[in-house]
Amino acid sequence: MSTTFRTAIVRTPGGPESIEIIDVPVVEPGPGEVRVAIAAAAVNPVDLALAAGVFHRLGLIDQPDHTGLGWDFAGTVTAAGPDVDLPVGSRVAGLVAGFDRDFGTYAEQLIVPAGDTAPVPEGLDLATAATVPLNGLAADQLVDLLGDGGGRSLLVTGAAGAVGANVVTLAQDRGWRVTGLARAEDEKFVRGLGADFTTEAARAWDAVADGAALQEQGLTLVRDGGLFVGVQPGAAPASERGVTVRELVAQPDGARLAQLLDSTASGHLPARVHAVVPLDQVASAHRAVAQGGVRGKIVLRPVIDPGTHRQ
Repeated sequence: MSTTFRTAIVRTPGGPESIEIIDVPVVEPGPGEVRVAIAAAAVNPVDLALAAGVFHRLGLIDQPDHTGLGWDFAGTVTAAGPDVDLPVGSRVAGLVAGFDRDFGTYAEQLIVPAGDTAPVPEGLDLATAATVPLNGLAADQLVDLLGDGGGRSLLVTGAAGAVGANVVTLAQDRGWRVTGLARAEDEKFVRGLGADFTTEAARAWDAVADGAALQEQGLTLVRDGGLFVGVQPGAAPASERGVTVRELVAQPDGARLAQLLDSTASGHLPARVHAVVPLDQVASAHRAVAQGGVRGKIVLRPVIDPGTHRQ
């Protein structure tokens, strides 16, 4: 067995070109932890922001050597520490939260708390499962910040994106009357989620879930005394006109993730994979996401696994 594994990191952030793949030592899982061979890791906008130095400038990262890339993953358990009853060979997905860390999910393996993982249902391939943890938990926790709708109006910006599409679905489950804001070419997809659709919006909404990170522009769409929930940690717009402003910071939650994975496997929650590419192509994957217009996630494949992308 190899004594090292590959992982993608940033030393001095500067966009895709600053991403390096380095070898780091293999370590054993401790109490309550598992080691996972990562078959799939989704590329998310937060990863692009980290590589660009956004969170370094906000003071959220203080790593002396390097910062790891990647938040969510799916793979296979290869080792379990004491007090863990998760069998080796289990297919799991999970989320690694926080910015100030020297490791991430863009890696061939990862050690995580077993409680932060959830089983991947049969019939759900690992590439698709890897798109669920960050976006699904973010959407579910965002809807918690919204609360029950009671028939009130909700505008979801970026409604065709991964977080936004999940918010559209989950907010309807909580009684919100949802309209999705997206590009005209995304109308069929958004309406297919059961929501109304618009390409333009004015101030009229009881609440805005700002999946597109419009920030101050999104805040202007909320009625006086309404509710705004943003998705950019550490950068929430200042409240105005009596609008309540809340800020989402997604956190691991194995039990909730298990429910989200089941909802994805059943087709209730949308999940779209645009492409699966090797870890070596991480810089190209970041550039493709930065160009925009990609519908579905680009997923990195650190370890070749027969369950990564079943046809």
